[in-house]
Amino acid sequence: MRPRRHIIPVFVPHLGCPNDCVFCNQRRISGHLAPATEDTVRTEIENALMRIPFGAETELAFYGGSFTAIEESVQTSLLAAVQPYIRDKRISSIRLSTRPDCVDAGTVERLLQYNVKTVELGVQSMCDDVLEASGRGHTAEDAVRAAGIVKNAGLELILQMMTGLPGDTPEKSMYTARRIAELRPDGVRIYPTVIIRDTRLYDMWKAGQYREHTVDEASEICCGLLDIFEDEGIPVIRLGLNPTAELTESSAAGGAYHPAFGQIVEGKRYLKAAIALTDELLAEGPLPEELGFVVPKGDTSAFVGQRRCNITALREKYGIKRITVSETAEKSVGRLSLSLKTDAGK
Repeated sequence: MRPRRHIIPVFVPHLGCPNDCVFCNQRRISGHLAPATEDTVRTEIENALMRIPFGAETELAFYGGSFTAIEESVQTSLLAAVQPYIRDKRISSIRLSTRPDCVDAGTVERLLQYNVKTVELGVQSMCDDVLEASGRGHTAEDAVRAAGIVKNAGLELILQMMTGLPGDTPEKSMYTARRIAELRPDGVRIYPTVIIRDTRLYDMWKAGQYREHTVDEASEICCGLLDIFEDEGIPVIRLGLNPTAELTESSAAGGAYHPAFGQIVEGKRYLKAAIALTDELLAEGPLPEELGFVVPKGDTSAFVGQRRCNITALREKYGIKRITVSETAEKSVGRLSLSLKTDAGK
């Protein structure tokens, strides 16, 4: 089993961003009001290392802004602050996020000099009309070009996409996922649109110019997106915004925000798979009074669903008196795994 990688997050909210995207207020999303400095980088590292075992794989991650759009001297100072910890092997690598239109060969060369290992690109959509309506200020072709530069430099590439942006549709989201898969990233993050207070999107929503992207709608779309990426062997490393007290208590005014969004999506996928298996059994004859489903180790709660909603849905759909769930000995890696036994309770 691969050892756990520890992440030390350093937030640079809005630092370097040349555009004001309609959906974005990084200070409310991250809960951090001020961008990082050399001193705050060192402080975050020192505080984190007190909790991390010596010798553990540890990564410093710059989140929240468009790092490579920051003034070059500031980039250099932030990256330089990490270097002593890399030299003494207390930090293994650096990751950062940025925009597709703020990546070129010279920039990537500088990142390599400072031990950056991973670059995350905020692609968001591969449909130019959606990008324009969202105020992104770059095109889908910019994403293709930037992804190629990052991969050709030997850096790990993570691509971020969103669903439910202004002008987006389920079909456009699926198209975006397929185009992203063609770029062969090392991983993907999927962020359904959340309506954050103090953003243009919030104003558009209140004025009736934007239809809310609900949790139910977003989770349904994400089921299909996961199928696309899993078929291509591309891991999805994040589903939905990372829950924070700021988002949960006040900042998320609407849209597809839920602290357990990933669990909701996995539950829906399990329900779809369970219905498909049960329909196959039903085609062979009447169903037994009780059915038993077998899931990978640790996936029982995902199969059952929140408040046992999947069990309730299956019982109501098929009139089954009893449904049991058991686990295999091993955890499934990467793909949904489910089997059905008809001797439940025996």
